[in-house]
Amino acid sequence: MASEEQLSTIKGAKVLMVGAGGIGCELLKTLALSGFEDIHIIDMDTIEVSNLNRQFLFRQKHVGQSKAKVAREAVLKFRPHIKITPYHANVKDPEFNVDFFKQFNVVLNGLDNLDARRHVNRLCLASGVPLVESGTTGFLGQVTVHVKGKTECYECQSKPAPKTYPVCTITSTPSKFVHCIVWAKDLLFAKLFGDKNQDNDLNVHSTDASSSSEHAEDVFVRKADEDIEQYGRRIYDHVFGYNIEVALRNEETWKSRNKPRPLYTRDVLPPRPVEQNGNKDKASTTGDPSSVSAMASLGLKNPQDLWSLRENSDIFLEALKLFFLKREKEIGQLGFDKDDQLAVEFVTSAANIRAASFGIPLHNLFEAKGIAGNIVHAVATTNAIIAGLIVLEAMKVLQNDVKSYRMTYCLEHPSRKMLLMPVQPFEPNKSCYVCSETPLTLEINTHRSKLRDFVDKIVKAKLGMSLPLIMHGVALLYEVGDDLEEVEVTNYAANLDKVLSELPSPVTGGTILTVEDLQQELKCSVNIKHREEFDEEKEPDGMVLSGWTPALATEKNKTSDNDPSSFNASQTVPLEPEDDDEIEIINKDPAILAAGKKRKQSDISVAANSEISSVTGEIPTKSKVEKDDSHSDIVTVDGNLDTNKKKRVQ
Repeated sequence: MASEEQLSTIKGAKVLMVGAGGIGCELLKTLALSGFEDIHIIDMDTIEVSNLNRQFLFRQKHVGQSKAKVAREAVLKFRPHIKITPYHANVKDPEFNVDFFKQFNVVLNGLDNLDARRHVNRLCLASGVPLVESGTTGFLGQVTVHVKGKTECYECQSKPAPKTYPVCTITSTPSKFVHCIVWAKDLLFAKLFGDKNQDNDLNVHSTDASSSSEHAEDVFVRKADEDIEQYGRRIYDHVFGYNIEVALRNEETWKSRNKPRPLYTRDVLPPRPVEQNGNKDKASTTGDPSSVSAMASLGLKNPQDLWSLRENSDIFLEALKLFFLKREKEIGQLGFDKDDQLAVEFVTSAANIRAASFGIPLHNLFEAKGIAGNIVHAVATTNAIIAGLIVLEAMKVLQNDVKSYRMTYCLEHPSRKMLLMPVQPFEPNKSCYVCSETPLTLEINTHRSKLRDFVDKIVKAKLGMSLPLIMHGVALLYEVGDDLEEVEVTNYAANLDKVLSELPSPVTGGTILTVEDLQQELKCSVNIKHREEFDEEKEPDGMVLSGWTPALATEKNKTSDNDPSSFNASQTVPLEPEDDDEIEIINKDPAILAAGKKRKQSDISVAANSEISSVTGEIPTKSKVEKDDSHSDIVTVDGNLDTNKKKRVQ
């Protein structure tokens, strides 16, 4: 039972919740039932059907409505006298600045992405407000406490990078089903239904002068008066037939690999009678574009049935046709969405046809959707446990009980008869550029790289700044904001396309740049070191940043921080998480996690040296985790317990 003093502290606290999804619903309910009376919620999302299995504050009738607002209404039904303030907005919006954060006693995160987490962490540091972080993935979960000057901040340790695969593997030598999914989703779907002008080499695989004129043109452009059925079969024959034949010409590639089999519609499918097309058009008629389904049109009902090559080919052609018949206005601007039934059907069928060509086992639609959306299905009870732990840590923070702070990990299997592993927080990392303001070093060719490269690849992609300001001494090189004069906007835009050494205040080796984000109130120094050459495969950005806590690669293969919308031989294609139960799992090397500072290393059966991490948090697991090719999101590294020398908060 809470004491009178504790109850008084709880009732008088003003709490900010960021995120009203899987964890957020449980957290809001637990806060309300624990006596908190002034709660603010920020969430930019609306409710989807797929949320209803775990976000219990929502019902079918709420689909399409604001999560924050509906969550408030649901909780007020059983706690009508408390104050809940919802914000249907992005936490990165300018209104949620440092002054906004200063009004709260504690911030509680239930977010689903790294970018927003870093942003909230910086605002909490700037405002001096304690932050309680959290995350879940399946049966695993964790809660961590971050208090400025007392514990490490959220960015003191390395965070995960999205799962990536080399483009050459995706386009030429797939060996896993996930490679086929990435090819179907990020290359084929994007080429057919996304931006037609994007850099995509699906239709350019040979410079052989003997190639027919048919393949010298862009086969993805539908010809005038071309029947949809003919267009679909032409696309099928090109990507699954002709492109495979071209790949087979490079005999060196297949000396140690199984050769793929070119697939053509003439071999897989008989010509379709005209009357069947008419019947299918009728079957797929609907007023709601999002409900259009190739499966329904073809009479296939169970998403867990494994389709044959013939059925996958039928689905492929039918899905492509339905996009043109029912959703033609969207073509040219579509991106893959796991909640778009027709898109999932198209990607599943395309990936399966490619898998059949390369001798890779096929997957059903349910499995393929999980891989394409990076879905690790959520467990509602894990969310409830984590929400309870968040509230417990919030109570400790409100009472300034530093000695009782704990990072707590929820495990899938007992470790020393424990499913909850409490660990004392660590002290701030003295080399953290966020909370310790340690200078960074950037190796870059100042005679070739432009200011735009520095802004996009370093300031935004790696340092996570939203509204950056860049200075060389007293010279302002770049700034963004709504209050800029038109002439300033023009000048800064012009600077972006200038080589660093040719800027009005030249940036060369030895230059120190000051980079600041006014919204986050974060400032750091970047020491510029000129370097002539870079390894195109290992250093695809053409620059190397040192002194920060980088996102770790999830594969031993090369990775890239470049925009995944453009592809070349040195880049990789990421699988991007999209929801609070869709995650990326990777390894990192933090300090030993033990339930108490006196526990011996030999007693630790959960070694955090090979901790798995996701966009919903870092969760420790055993020092060896079997790699699961079917989900392709678990990577293993053997831990080394002797290398950890971080200090815990006393």
